[in-house]
Amino acid sequence: EVESSGPVEAGPGACTFDSRHLYTGKVCGEGSVRAVSYNTLADSYAQTEFSRTVLYPYCAPYALELDYRQSLLKKELAGYSADLICLQEVDKSVFTDSLAPALDAFGLEGLFRIKEKQHEGLATFYRRDKFCLLSRHDIAFSEALLLDPLHQELRDKLAKYPLVQEKVLQRSSVLQVSVLQSTTDPSRRVCVANTHLYWHPKGGNIRLIQVAVALSHIKHVACDLYPSTPVIFCGDFNSTPSSGAYSFINSGGIAEDHEDWVSNGEEERCNMPLSHPFKLLSACGEPAYTNYVGGFHGCLDYIFIDRNALEVEQVIPLPSHEEITAHQALPSVSHPSDHIALVCDLKWK
Repeated sequence: EVESSGPVEAGPGACTFDSRHLYTGKVCGEGSVRAVSYNTLADSYAQTEFSRTVLYPYCAPYALELDYRQSLLKKELAGYSADLICLQEVDKSVFTDSLAPALDAFGLEGLFRIKEKQHEGLATFYRRDKFCLLSRHDIAFSEALLLDPLHQELRDKLAKYPLVQEKVLQRSSVLQVSVLQSTTDPSRRVCVANTHLYWHPKGGNIRLIQVAVALSHIKHVACDLYPSTPVIFCGDFNSTPSSGAYSFINSGGIAEDHEDWVSNGEEERCNMPLSHPFKLLSACGEPAYTNYVGGFHGCLDYIFIDRNALEVEQVIPLPSHEEITAHQALPSVSHPSDHIALVCDLKWK
C-alpha cells in the first residue's frame, strides 16, 4: 500500500479543450498554417492574495497553483498541433523550465521577450520543420516611441499632450516581431507579431497609441526590411470589438474625434488622426468573449491576418458556454487561464 505524502486533489475531469482537440488531431498540410493566440495567465498574477480572494474566489486554490495549471496548459497546447503559437503573460521561469522544453518535444522552437518591469512577457513558438527564423525585431513601446526615428511624427503629436505622453512612457508593454521563412518554399515569408496591450478599462487612448507604434514598427519590418511580407498580428489587445483600437486595426484608420481619445476624461484628451497601410482581418471573428472572469466577460484577444495574402481555412470552435461556466468562471479545475485560446487554420492565397 502506497501512502500519498500530500493531500490528494481532484483531477480536472473533462477539460474545456478536449472537444477542440478533435479538430486539431494532426498538423495541417503544406500550404496551411495553424495559429494560436493565448493569454496564459502569469503565475505572478494568479497566486496573489488579491487573485485568490477577489479576482478568482470561485477557483479551487489548488487549481491556481503553478504546477497544476502548467500541466493543463502543456496538455492543451500540445493537442492543438499548431505551427505558430503566440502567448502572453508567460513567466520567464515557466518559459525556460516548462513550456520551451515541452513544446520542443512537439517540434516547436520558442522565442521569449520579457517586459522590462515584470517577470512575465511574450512567447512565440514556430514549427521547426515548417519555418526557420530569419530575424527578430522586438521592441518595448515606450522606448521605441522615445528613441526610434520611425515614430517621430507620432512623437511630435504626442508632445502636445504631456499627461498622456507620460502615461504611455510608463507602460512596460512590449511587441514581439519575428520574420519566418517557409522551409519548403523560401519565397514564402511571414511576419508574426505578438503583443499584450495596456489593460486599464479607461486606457483606450493609451492602447490607440500603442497600436499606432506597433503598426508602424510592423510596417517597417514587413514592408521596408522584407518587402511584401504577409502579417499575422496576435495578442491580448485588451480591446473589445466596439473599441477604438479594434476599429483602428480593422479599418486602417482612426478619426481624431473618436470617443476613445477621451477614454480617461477631458484632462487626458489627445485627439489625433492615425492611419496604417495594412488590410487586416480578425481571423476568428468577434467571439462573444475570450476572457471570462467573475466580474467581466468580453472579447479581448485576436489573430489579425493580412487579408491580401492569407485566408481563413477554419476556426476551431471555442468551448461552449456550458463548459466555460461549469465551474462558474475562469480559471477553473478544467481550464488553466482566465482567457480562452484562439485557434485557426490559415492558408496562403
